[in-house]
Amino acid sequence: MNSRVVAVDSLTLPDHHYLDVGDTCYYAGEYTAGEDHAYSNTNQLIHNLKKSVDRRGRPEWQYKERAIAQAAQIFRAALNPAVQLTLVPVPPSKARTDPAYDDRMVRLLRLVAQDRPHDVRELVIQTASMAAAHLADRRPKPEELLAVYQLDESLTDPVPDRIFIVDDVLTTGCHYKAVKRVLAQRFPEAEIYGLFVARRAPKSALDAFDNLE
Repeated sequence: MNSRVVAVDSLTLPDHHYLDVGDTCYYAGEYTAGEDHAYSNTNQLIHNLKKSVDRRGRPEWQYKERAIAQAAQIFRAALNPAVQLTLVPVPPSKARTDPAYDDRMVRLLRLVAQDRPHDVRELVIQTASMAAAHLADRRPKPEELLAVYQLDESLTDPVPDRIFIVDDVLTTGCHYKAVKRVLAQRFPEAEIYGLFVARRAPKSALDAFDNLE
């Protein structure tokens, strides 16, 4: 797992259906869907980050806490500590009133911003619960997310000028694009970027071979 981030470029852009050349997104690692936590360090980190809140209080909950701290350190190493940034978490799949609501990204970003001028704001909230995208039979489209996304007007002052939309995994780019649209409509002058712990990468054809040299 990198302690730095790299940009989605022309080679990796096609892996993320909803992104286009006007999107600037960064990620630290590559997550391979369909594989368990033992497949790679990044897979282990993501699996632990996504551990369901119904595991709270159980022995395995410590791994989620560690993953939040580890991901925060990755972002702290990557972001300039002297620059003012507004960090906006992508809303989780469950609304705040849902018992299954997971605040992992908010907590992660508060660790990132500790003792720094970074500004953490839940500017976009989800008004209704949806199935978690990574567990659903069909991933939502941006239009479906926009129907349940809402800007929290109480957090719009001061007006941000450089926004990073932050999530754990960049998959299709659907959630990023929906949040970006909400923010761009309200803050048309702001620079908006994406920042992810990992991007979902397709499995290489090399994985089909046991002893390739």
